[in-house]
Amino acid sequence: QVQLVESGGGEVQAGGSLRLSCKISPSISSMNTVGWYRQAPGKRRDVVALIPFGGTPYYVDSVKGRITIAKDEVQNMLYLEMNSLKPDDTAIYFCYANTMWGQRWGQGTQCTVSS
Repeated sequence: QVQLVESGGGEVQAGGSLRLSCKISPSISSMNTVGWYRQAPGKRRDVVALIPFGGTPYYVDSVKGRITIAKDEVQNMLYLEMNSLKPDDTAIYFCYANTMWGQRWGQGTQCTVSS
């Protein structure tokens, strides 16, 4: 059974940093694609960054240069390092995996950036 459990959200001031973590079970290497989405209040869920299996990371234009996605295939962890945060980055962040069994989501973690 695929499980994704996020941690690391919180509240920071504009210009600050947050690091999100996601524990992926059974193994991150068995996933086709892993990544992060976010959903701001009143808006749809949108992609932030993705890592296809064996491919290069993809970032939405609005976060390029500020946010880095990384994975640890030994620890089965996915990370999202967020720097120079802006109030527009405020959202619930979801860990995502595209698997042979379908798409899976974590429960989400709130990230709030105050001005």
